[in-house]
Amino acid sequence: MPNYDPNNVFAKILRGELPAHKVYEDDKAFAFLDIMPRAPGHTLVIPKAAARNIIDIVPDDLVHLIKTTQNIARAAMTVFAADGLTIQQFNEPAGGQVVFHLHIHVIPRKIGVPLKPPASVKEDPAVLSDQALRLSAALKGSE
Repeated sequence: MPNYDPNNVFAKILRGELPAHKVYEDDKAFAFLDIMPRAPGHTLVIPKAAARNIIDIVPDDLVHLIKTTQNIARAAMTVFAADGLTIQQFNEPAGGQVVFHLHIHVIPRKIGVPLKPPASVKEDPAVLSDQALRLSAALKGSE
């Protein structure tokens, strides 16, 4: 399996080299909105540790990542009045992974509304900013 590439797009976001619509951050995890969301509120949750995929991450960091994902999922259900959630995590090209930094997709869903195709429509930054603020506020209210 290839090694972790510290120049992947998510590593650059973690270092502040690329912008992101931040939803949550602590010492081990970072969450931000996908700029090409499959549904409103589509959030990516990543570890701050350099992990290419679920096989590479230290177990304690994975536990923290899952707990963070669960908190974001709860908040997203409320903020986006979701009927359900799609949680996705891909590993390596054969598994559908495109960015090689471990990440979990949290996608709020509504009954009868299909997901947009992956990487198909870049969302308006003003919409993403508003969604990030609302989701971040809901997370702060649940602490």
